Amino acid sequence: MSSVAVLTQESFAEHRSGLVPQQIKVATLNSEEENDPPTYKDAFPPLPEKAACLESAQEPAGAWSNKIRPIKASVITQVFHVPLEERKYKDMNQFGEGEQAKICLEIMQRTGAHLELSLAKDQGLSIMVSGKLDAVMKARKDIVARLQTQASATVPIPKEHHRFVIGKNGEKLQDLELKTATKIQIPRPDDPSNQIKITGTKEGIEKARHEVLLISAEQDKRAVERLEVEKAFHPFIAGPYNRLVGEIMQETGTRINIPPPSVNRTEIVFTGEKEQLAQAVARIKKIYEEKKKKTTTIAVEVKKSQHKYVIGPKGNSLQEILERTGVSVEIPPSDSISETVILRGEPEKLGQALTEVYAKANSFTVSSVSAPSWLHRFIIGKKGQNLAKITQQMPKVHIEFTEGEDKITLEGPTEDVNVAQEQIEGMVKDLINRMDYVEINIDHKFHRHLIGKSGANINRIKDQYKVSVRIPPDSEKSNLIRIEGDPQGVQQAKRELLELASRMENERTKDLIIEQRFHRTIIGQKGERIREIRDKFPEVIINFPDPAQKSDIVQLRGPKNEVEKCTKYMQKMVADLVENSYSISVPIFKQFHKNIIGKGGANIKKIREESNTKIDLPAENSNSETIIITGKRANCEAARSRILSIQKDLANIAEVEVSIPAKLHNSLIGTKGRLIRSIMEECGGVHIHFPVEGSGSDTVVIRGPSSDVEKAKKQLLHLAEEKQTKSFTVDIRAKPEYHKFLIGKGGGKIRKVRDSTGARIIFPAAEDKDQDLITIIGKEDAVREAQKELEALIQNLENVVEDYMLVDPKHHRHFVIRRGQVLREIAEEYGGVMVSFPRSGTQSDKVTLKGAKDCVEAAKKRIQEIIEDLEAQVTVECAIPQKFHRSVMGPKGSRIQQITRDYNVQIKFPDREENPVHSVEPSIQENGDEAGEGREAKETDPGSPRRCDIIIISGRKEKCEAAKEALEALVPVTIEVEVPFDLHRYIIGQKGSGIRKMMDEFEALRSFKLSVTVDPKYHPKIIGRKGAVITQIRLEHEVNIQFPDKDDGNQPQDQITITGYEKNTEAARDAILKIVGELEQMVSEDVPLDHRVHARIIGARGKAIRKIMDEFKVDIRFPQSGAPDPNCVTVTGLPENVEEAIDHILNLEEEYLADVVDSEALQVYMKPPAHEESRAPSKGFVVRDAPWTSNSSEKAPDMSSSEEFPSFGAQVAPKTLPWGPKR
Repeated sequence: MSSVAVLTQESFAEHRSGLVPQQIKVATLNSEEENDPPTYKDAFPPLPEKAACLESAQEPAGAWSNKIRPIKASVITQVFHVPLEERKYKDMNQFGEGEQAKICLEIMQRTGAHLELSLAKDQGLSIMVSGKLDAVMKARKDIVARLQTQASATVPIPKEHHRFVIGKNGEKLQDLELKTATKIQIPRPDDPSNQIKITGTKEGIEKARHEVLLISAEQDKRAVERLEVEKAFHPFIAGPYNRLVGEIMQETGTRINIPPPSVNRTEIVFTGEKEQLAQAVARIKKIYEEKKKKTTTIAVEVKKSQHKYVIGPKGNSLQEILERTGVSVEIPPSDSISETVILRGEPEKLGQALTEVYAKANSFTVSSVSAPSWLHRFIIGKKGQNLAKITQQMPKVHIEFTEGEDKITLEGPTEDVNVAQEQIEGMVKDLINRMDYVEINIDHKFHRHLIGKSGANINRIKDQYKVSVRIPPDSEKSNLIRIEGDPQGVQQAKRELLELASRMENERTKDLIIEQRFHRTIIGQKGERIREIRDKFPEVIINFPDPAQKSDIVQLRGPKNEVEKCTKYMQKMVADLVENSYSISVPIFKQFHKNIIGKGGANIKKIREESNTKIDLPAENSNSETIIITGKRANCEAARSRILSIQKDLANIAEVEVSIPAKLHNSLIGTKGRLIRSIMEECGGVHIHFPVEGSGSDTVVIRGPSSDVEKAKKQLLHLAEEKQTKSFTVDIRAKPEYHKFLIGKGGGKIRKVRDSTGARIIFPAAEDKDQDLITIIGKEDAVREAQKELEALIQNLENVVEDYMLVDPKHHRHFVIRRGQVLREIAEEYGGVMVSFPRSGTQSDKVTLKGAKDCVEAAKKRIQEIIEDLEAQVTVECAIPQKFHRSVMGPKGSRIQQITRDYNVQIKFPDREENPVHSVEPSIQENGDEAGEGREAKETDPGSPRRCDIIIISGRKEKCEAAKEALEALVPVTIEVEVPFDLHRYIIGQKGSGIRKMMDEFEALRSFKLSVTVDPKYHPKIIGRKGAVITQIRLEHEVNIQFPDKDDGNQPQDQITITGYEKNTEAARDAILKIVGELEQMVSEDVPLDHRVHARIIGARGKAIRKIMDEFKVDIRFPQSGAPDPNCVTVTGLPENVEEAIDHILNLEEEYLADVVDSEALQVYMKPPAHEESRAPSKGFVVRDAPWTSNSSEKAPDMSSSEEFPSFGAQVAPKTLPWGPKR
C-alpha cells in the first residue's frame, strides 16, 4: 500500500473552498466559558439584514465562525492506492466488472462501509472507503487481503512472550491485525516453534513486525527471581508491620512476596525490572546475612494459655516487640503441646524483649467463679441485662459461660477481673438463697426409660410438679439428674424419679460386641430378622447403635434369664455370619469368564449351590480379571479349586519363574507400567508379577498359556539383556487417530518395522495422558532406523489428498442427521478425514473426502458399507399389546437401546391410544369410502392387531427378524396352573422359603424394595452431572432408584428407595454406599485467591477450571458476586488431592497476578473508553437571555410567518465530483 489519507468532512470542505487553515478561527473554550453559558445571540446569531447582504457577501459570518464548536464527524473517509505490480486482478476486460467488483460488493455488505474505486493513469487502483471508524478499518483489512497480492514474513521472539502479543482474550492480536491490515499467526502452546508468521502487504508486514518486536522488547526488561531465606529470619526482612519490605518495594519498584507465617515455605519471590529486581535481592540478602551473623536466640517457657496474649490481636503484640526491641518472637503452633517461646535478636536487646514478653503474658489473667449451670441463665438476665451492667463498667473483661459446666470463666486485665468476680459471686449467692434445686444420681442407662417414648414420662412429671428436669445427653454418660423449681415440687419429682429408677434396677442390661458390618444383616430387610428375634424373646429390648457412631456395641435389657438366652442365640447367629464372610480373590483370564459362567449361568449357579458360596464376577466391560468368592473358608477353597480347574481344562496354563536383577525391575516396568504392559498385551495377555520394591528379590513370575509364557519369558530376558548392555530410547509424536494405521491390521505394519529393525515400539495406552507419544526402545542403530521408517509412515499419513465418491441423494440425510453424528464417527475412526456432502436442496450426488490417503480410502470403504446397509433395509412390523410396551422398553428405555445396539436396527413404538376401552366409534369416511363400508371392513377381521400395538423395526432383514424375536422374548407371560388348595402351603414353604426360592430361580421377583439412609447433602453427588452417576448405577444393576421429593414435608429426606431384583438392589445399595464412603472422606478448604485472577483461572466457559478439577479430582467453588469475601475459593476432595490442587491454583495466581498488575499499571496511562467519559450526567445545552425566558426583551419568532422564516427557493441539482456524488 503506497499512501493513505484520512479526510473528515471539515478538512474536505476546507480543501474545496481553498481556505488556508490559518484563516479558519476556532474558539477554544476555557474553564470560565464552560462555567458561564453563552447568550442566545452568541449561540444562535441572527441572519444579516437584507440591505447589508451585498456588503457582507465577501466576508465570512464572523459570529458563526468564531462561536460554534467544531463537531467531530462520526463518518470518516480513507483513500489509499494499490500500485499496478501489487494488484491481484490486473487483466480485466472492463473496469467495474468481474471478480474485483464482486469482492468489493461483498466487503460493503459485510462491513457496512462504502467503497469507490478508480483507475489512475499508471493503472494503479485508488480506493476511497467511507463509514464509521471500525467499519472502515475492517473494510481496509479485507481489501488488502483480497485485492492486493500478499507477502509473508516470520518474526522469532521467545515463546514466553507470545501470550503478551495475543493479549487478554486475543484482543491485542485482533487490534494489531486491524491496525496493520495483516494476518498474524502465532504457534499453539504445545508447538515448540517460536516463529510468528505475518501475512499481508510489505508495508503492513513491516508495521506488524515492528509492533511485535516492541512488545517482546518490553517483556525482556521484566524478570522473576526466588531467594531461599530461613523462615526464622522472615520477620527481620519484612520489618515491623511490613514497613521494611514496603520501603524496599517502593524504592526499587519490585514486587516482593514473603510467605505468611502460617505457610511453611522459605522462598521469597521477586518480580520486576531486571536492574531494580537485582537491587532488591541484594538488599534482602544483605539484611539476611547481617541478621544471621549478629542474632542469637534464647528459649523461655510461657504457659500455653498465655501465648495468645503474647501474639496479641492479629499479631500486633509481636510486631510491637519487634518495633521496640528489634527482636523476633517465635511462638509454637496452636496445635503443638510445646510451651517454649524462642526470642531471636541481638544479644543486648534480648533482655528488654524478654521483659516485654512476660509483661504481655501476665497483663491478662483468667479466673473462674463456681456457679451451677442451671443458674447461668438467671445470672445473664433477660436479654443479657444483668451481664451488660458488669461489661459496661469493665469493657475489657470477657465473661464466658460454658453449657453444662458449673463455672463461669472471666478473662481480662487482672484488676478488672477481680472486681467482676466479686460482683458475679454476689449474684450467685443471692440466687442460691432464693431458688431451690436438687441433684439425684440415677444410672445413665435408665435415663432413656425415665424420659419415655417421645419424652412422655418426663413431660408428665414437669407439668405435674411445675419443675424443670435436666437429664444429661447419652454422649456425656453422666448419672446426675438436676431438678429445679418450687421446693415442694422438686421434692415430689425427686421421689417419683427415684421410685422409677429402683424398679428398673431389677432388670439386667448386657452389652454384646457385634461387628458393625453384621448389624444390617441381623436386622434384615425391613427389620424382618430382628422382628423374629424380638418375637422369640419378647421381654428383651434390643438396641443397635446409630450407624453414624461406628460402634460395635448392641445393648440387651430385660429379665436376667431372658437376656442370657437372647445373648447366646445372637452370638451363635454372629458366629455363623463370621464363618460365612471369608473372602478370597481368584485371577482368571478374561476369555475364560464366559466358560466359568456357562450357558444361562448354569456352571456358576452349580458351583455356588454345591459350594454354598457367593461368587462375584467383574462386569463384562471392566478390565478386571479377578473373581471374588465369599463364604466359609473350606467352601471358598473348594469353589476356587473348581474355577481354576475349569481354566486349566480350557487352556494349558503354565507358571514360570525368571531371575532378573532387582535393579533392572523399574526400567523393565517402564513409566506407569507402559513397557511391561506392552509385553503382556503382545504375548496374549499373560500375567507378569514383579516382587515388591525393596524386598531385594530377583524372581519375576510369568503366568499364562504355555506358548505365550515362553514368548513373554524370551522377550523379558532379551529386554533385560538390552538394558544391561546398552539401551537407547527415542520419543516421536503422531496424532492418536493415525496410530491404528501405523499398527496396521492385526499389527501387521508395526510387526514388520519391529522385525526389520529389532527395536521395540510402544504405543500409548488408553489411560495415558499423552496420547501422541510413541516410544522406541533398543540399540541406537535399530532405534534410529525404526524412527526413520515410522516418520516416513507418519509423513505419508499427513500428506492430505482430496477425493470424491458418488452417493445417491436419498441417503444423504442418514449421514447428516443428529448434527452429523455418523460423519463425526467416521472422522474419529479414520484419522480425522473431512467428509463434505452437498447442500440440501441441490440434487448433486458428489461427496468430497479430504485427509490422509489411507484414511480417505478407509473412509470411502466405510461409507460404501453404510450405503449397502441402507439399500438392504426393510421394515418389519411386530405386534405386541400396548399394555406390555412399558415392560418391553425397560427402565428409561434401556432394553430397547440394548436391542438397537446389538442388532443395528431402528425401533419405533406407536403413540399411546387415549381410550383403550373399545367404544362405539363415530362414522368416519376415509379415502372416499362410505362410513359403513369402512366399519364393516374393520369388523370383518377382529383378529387383526390394533395400530397402537404395532412396533416398527427398520434395518437389514435378518437383523430385523432377530430384533423382532428379542422383542417378543421380553413380553411377560401369564400362565394359570390349577393346584389343589390344600397343597398351596407345601409350595409356599416355611415362612415363604419355597415360593421365594422359585421366584428367585425364575427371575420373577422384580418389585423388591430396599431403602438406604443417606444424608441429603450427598444426594447431588450421587445423582451426578445431568444424572450421569445414578443413570450408570441404574443401568449396571437394572434397578429403579427413587430420591425423596424435596417439596414433600412428610417424606423422610434421607431415604433413597431402590426397586428391582433383591440381589440387584443390594448391589446398587453397595454402590451408593461406596460413593457415600468416598464423599465422607472428603474435606473442604477455603483458600484466599485474588478475585482479579478468578476469570483467568475459570477460563472460557469454565474449560480451564474443569481441566483442573478433572486433573486433581476435586470440586472448586468460586464466590458469587456480592459475597462478603470475594477472594474466598472453596476446594473440596480427598485431603491429598485438595492440597495439590491448592498449590497448583496458588502458582497460577502468582503467574496471572503479575499480568494483572502490569495491565493495571498500563491502564493509568490509557485513555478511558468513550462510554466511561460520558457517564457524568449532562446538563444539556444552556443559553442565557433566550426569547422564551421571562426577563428577555426579545420576542420569540413566529414560525408560521414566511417573512421571519423565508423559503430558500428551488432546489439546485448537486454538482458531481470526480469521486462520485458528495456524501
